[in-house]
Amino acid sequence: MDLASYTPLGDKKNSDFFEEYLPKVYERREKAGLDQIVGNTAALVVQVEHGDGINYLAELAAMGPYRLQAGRLTDTHKVYVLQAQPEFPRMLVLEPLSANYEDAVTRWNMLYPLARSKPNSRYIGEIYKAESNAAVREALEPHQVRFVYPGDTVNSFYALEHLTFTFLSDYTYNRVGYVDVDIDDLDALGLGEPFSPTAEERARLDKADELQEQHGIKDLVLGVDHAATRILAGDRENALLEYLTMVPYYFWGAYNIHEMNSSTNVTRHPDIDDEKKSPARVFTANNTPSIVNSFENLPMPTEDFVRNFGRRMHHLAMAVIDGHVADEKNVDYVVRQLGEMGTPFLAHVVGECKDDPNLKQIFSKSSPYSMLITEYIERCHGYQGFFTRDNVAALTAAAGADERYEHGHVFD
Repeated sequence: MDLASYTPLGDKKNSDFFEEYLPKVYERREKAGLDQIVGNTAALVVQVEHGDGINYLAELAAMGPYRLQAGRLTDTHKVYVLQAQPEFPRMLVLEPLSANYEDAVTRWNMLYPLARSKPNSRYIGEIYKAESNAAVREALEPHQVRFVYPGDTVNSFYALEHLTFTFLSDYTYNRVGYVDVDIDDLDALGLGEPFSPTAEERARLDKADELQEQHGIKDLVLGVDHAATRILAGDRENALLEYLTMVPYYFWGAYNIHEMNSSTNVTRHPDIDDEKKSPARVFTANNTPSIVNSFENLPMPTEDFVRNFGRRMHHLAMAVIDGHVADEKNVDYVVRQLGEMGTPFLAHVVGECKDDPNLKQIFSKSSPYSMLITEYIERCHGYQGFFTRDNVAALTAAAGADERYEHGHVFD
């Protein structure tokens, strides 16, 4: 893909600053060789609270395709390694060994009123396949990208020989990681000592798997299609440029969602034939910053989310295979079955799938363990996009109504 000649899609007007620096980021990335030494997504990383690991794994097993493959024990965490399909990224779930565990994630979460109840729960970031972590650091450190080194954090997971992470982004509070060995070779990775769930814990995971199979949805939910972070209005362009500095993605396009006073900004990997092999990264931001929005009095659920929860990942979108079960579209059937299993949703499925390419989508309520919303998305007739304006407006409104903070409590 010739990034120099590609014209991003969408109607969101970017600043002259962004239009000047986007091609410069691509050019600098090419000169540094990053596109040659960094590949697809290897894993997604989520941290939960002490005691919530098995609860979250059981939730994932009921709601999607991820199944536990292995467990490792570090000085500070249990690390659960989950797989959907072999060709898709793994999911690594971190669970602190102590209820008193604290690091940068804890301190960031404690700053926000609706994040304080789960101070260690956060989507951490993506890990990308790399030829050499040393080469990645050599390429990116001159570009002001800061990496975690041993001693910088209490969690050694972020600074292993073959697994390295950036500092938390000032714009997204996410990290980017790089791995230069096979992500499934846990011994080479140096992830810690093996451990296994107890018989009772394994029974809980098996029960969730069996429940999904009994409801006929086990093979319908495939893997993560895209991941969406919410950020402040003024950080939108900086967050995009930062992310595109660190990974071999490109700026696919940005669309205004006028009804919700926000924009949806998409970055994608240019060299894959299936989004689930390296999920798109989406950045959502208000159009009008909250500090001046009182002049306009427009909706601002995106900015309210950031003010209440902090900059963070908002949802992971799971792809549902296109098709029907009897006379129902697959996503409608999946959602109905999940509802019967006890999964709460924010609204009805939105979108239509008739004769033309389109998509249907829905948000679950946020997980009580990861604080992440799960989106289910079915692309019909080969639809290539990630949303329609009407769909996103409806989903954003539903999420905003569920994410309100009632003021009057002293929290600072």
